[in-house]
Amino acid sequence: MKKVLGALLLGATIVSAFIAYSMYTNHSAKQTAAIEQKQAAKKAEKKTEKKKKPVLKVEDLTYQLKDSRTAQVMKEFKPVHYKDKDIYDQEIKQLSSELAKGIDTPMQNIKMDANGSLTGGSKQIILKEAELVKNLQNLNTKQLDVKVPIYETAPNVTAASAQGIADVSLASYSTRFRPSDISRNRNVQLSAEAINNVVLGPGDSFSYNQTVGERTAERGYQPAPEIINKQLVMGIGGGICQTSSTLFNAIDGAGLQVTARSHHSKHVGYVPAGRDATVSWGGPDFKFTNNKDYPVIIKAYANVNTGVLTVDVRTSQHAI
Repeated sequence: MKKVLGALLLGATIVSAFIAYSMYTNHSAKQTAAIEQKQAAKKAEKKTEKKKKPVLKVEDLTYQLKDSRTAQVMKEFKPVHYKDKDIYDQEIKQLSSELAKGIDTPMQNIKMDANGSLTGGSKQIILKEAELVKNLQNLNTKQLDVKVPIYETAPNVTAASAQGIADVSLASYSTRFRPSDISRNRNVQLSAEAINNVVLGPGDSFSYNQTVGERTAERGYQPAPEIINKQLVMGIGGGICQTSSTLFNAIDGAGLQVTARSHHSKHVGYVPAGRDATVSWGGPDFKFTNNKDYPVIIKAYANVNTGVLTVDVRTSQHAI
């Protein structure tokens, strides 16, 4: 009897334990399922939130183009064609060019007066178009300010560096003209006076058109023959190309760096073939840079009595 009761008790204990275990595991499973459901709900909620938030795009934003010197806003720009590379590149190149037209200012070279003092001169201001285009090609949604790269370069000449600048000739070149051609000779004389005593420091650039200025009757320039499309025609300022061509040969002989030069459409008689430098206001220009590590001065003189135009590039004795 005792054995039977023990067996029944043992069985009851086992059954109770099984029931308790089943209840525990069922409860745990329910808890786990509930946790998993909550986690899944949170994930779904986050996905929904992400879908609801608008995605910022470059083409939807407005950017401020700021002067690199002052940080002032020059223009607001909306890159609506940002995704279309060809159209966008054309658009930003045009934008850069238009901004540059309102910014770019050529250097006004310093001159030396009759007393040996330096006068005039102003800095060159350049908007680097290629650099701005690159900045506009690399827009992002976090930075809405775009740097407009503008650089200023002042004439690199001081009173100390110009001491004795006319002592030594680096190169000189002369051309001839007819003394009887009064109107043309006046143009040669005026343009020679404009470039006379221009001082260029190391790295300074020179523009013939900028230095001589527009050739107008109000400024004293006369009608004289000039070459246009292989034909001799009358024009205000005819003859000034003899000055630019003489200047070219002088600075080329001095070893300065020519940066812009064009030939006439027809041979001219005052310099050998291929040694000319044609210029016109709003058209071809003659430009060069002083690539020496010392300043130079341009001396130019047109003798209307003898018919000789001379351009001499000089510097100080101690510079060389």
